[in-house]
Amino acid sequence: MRALKFLLMPALAATLQACGPEPLSPEAPVSLPEAPGTSQQDVRLSIKNADPSILRVDSTYISVESDGARLYVRMASSVDALAGAARQQVWGNPQGLGEVWAPELVRDGSTYVIYFAAGTGSGHRMYAITSSSPNTGYSAAVRMALPGDKWAIDGTAFTYRGQRWFVWSGWEGDTNGEQTLYIARMASPTTITGGRYVISQPREWWEKVDVNPPTRVNEGPEAIIDPSGQLHVVYSANGSWGTNYCMADLRLRLDGDPTYVWDWFKSNGCLFGSRRDIMMSGWDPTLYTKGVGHHTFVLLNGDINTSPPAGPRFPLSFHGVPNADNPNPFWSGRYWYSGTFQWWGNVTYTRGSVSNTGWSLKFYE
Repeated sequence: MRALKFLLMPALAATLQACGPEPLSPEAPVSLPEAPGTSQQDVRLSIKNADPSILRVDSTYISVESDGARLYVRMASSVDALAGAARQQVWGNPQGLGEVWAPELVRDGSTYVIYFAAGTGSGHRMYAITSSSPNTGYSAAVRMALPGDKWAIDGTAFTYRGQRWFVWSGWEGDTNGEQTLYIARMASPTTITGGRYVISQPREWWEKVDVNPPTRVNEGPEAIIDPSGQLHVVYSANGSWGTNYCMADLRLRLDGDPTYVWDWFKSNGCLFGSRRDIMMSGWDPTLYTKGVGHHTFVLLNGDINTSPPAGPRFPLSFHGVPNADNPNPFWSGRYWYSGTFQWWGNVTYTRGSVSNTGWSLKFYE
């Protein structure tokens, strides 16, 4: 939600192999062994910040981050090398837009777009800057005309089945209390068309473990496509200001309508988090980090249509706080980490008397 984080990367060469086991059917039991917790001690990169956004272009890894007021890009030959790469300022907030949160780097053809939230209090809105180069020459910030013109953060864009989409976290009205995930169609990288549609609200018991107020939270949405071609939006739940923060999954039913909330099925608990009591059955809590969330899938060109197949593990970055640390405030202790994820088949998500079975995800520190 805010700008501060941490990054670690185990052997990328292995995780980026094009070969591996044949894709596993979501209707068939998965035979891959599940390791309790994580497979190895994490390795932090020296990026003390939040909300990582990383993509790969050819053999170059590109990240974007905020210091709370300005935007910076790093470029390196691997994810873990980003920590030692020079941080280049690409936007200095000349319009004085206020707090600058959670930038998201997207490549749209030959154009790089950085989406970010800016403002103060209830005035946070989504903005975009564009360039033909990832680390220089960005345009002036353009405020995105999101339907409803309400508080909005954590926006990002993707293309699914030929249609551009924008997904973000926002308020239904003009006051805080609940952060909802919305989706809308796009006509271009900076132009929204039509209305906004709810795809998730923090209404499950495990999304409501924070003391309320300040708020109930669904935020940090990131899209990805599973081996069956179904769309997922993995998001963060609970407050990023504490150890309840975690990651969960929304899975669109096969041939479902992304604008129809009941075509989305939610995991029955957190899939990545530090509290065992709010994890989905069969998923283990983290061993080395807490307050984990607001992740990025490290995809080729940042394009969900290059989402990985079943079998191997692939790169992931998220922010969190080392278990041994007790920062006050909690936000001040966040780092970027790099971990991995893989597809996990034959997983049923249940909503009342209705259920949906398909691919889910396993995350590793």
